[in-house]
Order: sequence, then structure tokens, then C-alpha cells
Amino acid sequence: MANAAPIFAFDIRLVIDLILFVFALIVQGVALVHAITQRSDAFPAIGTLPKGGWIAILAVTLLLTLLTKTTLSIFGLIGIAAALIYLLDVRVGLRELGDGRGSW
Repeated sequence: MANAAPIFAFDIRLVIDLILFVFALIVQGVALVHAITQRSDAFPAIGTLPKGGWIAILAVTLLLTLLTKTTLSIFGLIGIAAALIYLLDVRVGLRELGDGRGSW
């Protein structure tokens, strides 16, 4: 009975890691797909990296997150940060540059 608590805690940690991993993959995937579907001339117009730069950053970090299979590695954290910067800053700028409604 004394060994039940550590096993239970280990199982909870695995579930939390899995949830974070799936969340990271979804966020990074959405950011990558959005970057691929945007016009190339819109990126310099809002004063950010070119489209190819964002696609390269997001694709490499997504690949590294998949290869390390964890979000708590340095690559997973960089990937989440890059995707969130893209979604919260660049995507908003692209939406404002367009008609204001955006595609989402």
C-alpha cells in the first residue's frame, strides 16, 4: 500500500504531460497552417519576418517537438513560444491588414 501513492502520482504526471504535448502540437500546427495559407506580401507589410522565415521557424520547432516527444524540453518550450508569438502578434497584424474580419 505504501507504493501506491508514487505510482498514482506518476500516472497523473504522464496524463498531464500527454495533455500538454497534444496542446503544443495543436497550437504549433494551427500556427504553421495559418502561416502557409497567408499571402507572402502581407508579412513585410506588417513589419515582421518574411513568410518563409515564419514557416521555417514553425516547421522546425514542430518537428523538434515531435522528435523529443515532450513539451518540457527546451525545443518544446521554444516551439510553444514561437507559435504563440505568431498567433497572438503576427496573425492579428495580418487580420488587421486585411478586411478586419480575418479568416477565423
